[in-house]
Amino acid sequence: TKKMEDLIPNKYYLSQNYPNPFNDKTIIKYCIPEKMKVKLEVFGSNNRKVKILIDEIKEAGTHKVEFNAENFERGEYLYKLESKEYFESKKMVVLK
Repeated sequence: TKKMEDLIPNKYYLSQNYPNPFNDKTIIKYCIPEKMKVKLEVFGSNNRKVKILIDEIKEAGTHKVEFNAENFERGEYLYKLESKEYFESKKMVVLK
């Protein structure tokens, strides 16, 4: 039996982080349909980049990344997934 993570997606997808809002750590999932370079970055106020989570070539499939925000201030952040053909961003909230 194949797990969901083993299936190759046929489209790009960036999911909402979970949990959200969160205190210290959250998980961000994304899917890519083919092997490619991807960037996953976190931006704070004034669209200032505060963390690069991924900037490398990834295999096709579903991927999970943990974002540790224990050194970040409370507030709203954006995370953005970018590749050659896709760009999407979502909001997340650090509580503390």
